[in-house]
Amino acid sequence: MSELSRRTFLASTAGLFASTSCSTPIQGRATTASPRFEREGFIEEVKRALPGGQQAVEEVIARAVSQPGSVIRELGSPDERKVDLLYRDAELTIFNIVWPPDATVTPHDHLMWASIGVYAGREDNITWRRKTGTIEKITTASVGIKEVFSLPADAIHSMTNPGENHTAAIHIYGGDLLSAKGSKWDPVTLRKVSPGGD
Repeated sequence: MSELSRRTFLASTAGLFASTSCSTPIQGRATTASPRFEREGFIEEVKRALPGGQQAVEEVIARAVSQPGSVIRELGSPDERKVDLLYRDAELTIFNIVWPPDATVTPHDHLMWASIGVYAGREDNITWRRKTGTIEKITTASVGIKEVFSLPADAIHSMTNPGENHTAAIHIYGGDLLSAKGSKWDPVTLRKVSPGGD
C-alpha cells in the first residue's frame, strides 16, 4: 500500500493526527465493565458524548477498545485491508480502518480533532509542525492494542504499521472528514504537495 492519495485512504479512510501539541497514547484509563461492543450502540454512545468534546468521546472509545475481542466479533476479523464508514454527519465521522503490515501514510492534516482507538496490531506515528515552506518533526509515538491516540484540530501526522499483522482501529473525527480540504506533505522533501487549510 506504500503511499495512498487523500481520496483513497484519507478520504476513504479519513486522516489521522499530530501537531504542535504533543499527543501521547492514553494508557491505563480506569473504566467500568462494559457490555459487549455493538456497532449501532457504540455510534449512539459517541453521539451522546459529542457535546462534551473530544475527551468525552475518548472515554467511549477507550471503553470499546478495552475489549478488543468483542470489537472484532462485531466489526470482523482484521486480516485484510478495509475502510468502513460507520457514521457521518456535519459534526462527526466514524471509521473502522484495517491496514496491512509495512503500510505507510504520508504527513497530512485533517483540520479537525481526531481520536483513534487501536483494537488489533500497532501503529507508529510521527507528529509534525508547520515551518516556513515545510514541516518539521515533533515527536514519535507507538500506539498499541487498547490504547487511544488523541490529536488536536491543528494536527499533522504520518503513520506506519511496523508489525507483521494488520492494524485495526476505530477513528473518530470532530466534523465531516470527507468534506474537509486538508493538506498532504511529501515524505522526502517535507514540502506541501496538495493544497489545504494552512
